[in-house]
Amino acid sequence: MSDCIFCKLANGEIPTEMVYQDELVACFRDASPQAPVHLLMVPKQHIASLDDLAPEHHALMGHMMLKIKEVAALEGLDNGYRAVINCGEDGQQTVQHLHIHILGKRKMTWPPG
Repeated sequence: MSDCIFCKLANGEIPTEMVYQDELVACFRDASPQAPVHLLMVPKQHIASLDDLAPEHHALMGHMMLKIKEVAALEGLDNGYRAVINCGEDGQQTVQHLHIHILGKRKMTWPPG
């Protein structure tokens, strides 16, 4: 998708601090961090939200879930972390590209804040 900021970040059109990437996913630091460590993991394929997942995305999503723990270890999140996917307006999804927030290095409260 040509106007998607996360697509542009994932494919290198816009510079960012890339923490991890492979042929399927990119993981970079959030521009507005809500915790000392706040990363965004995105599929390189444009998928707007969880609601747009289809059976053919099964392997991709499994890959992303397994990469979260690897990235968390690389970032030293050995005391725990939070992985969050927001979906839709009421779910506070602000960018229409599926992404997983990985937050750590502080106690996570609920509600967040």
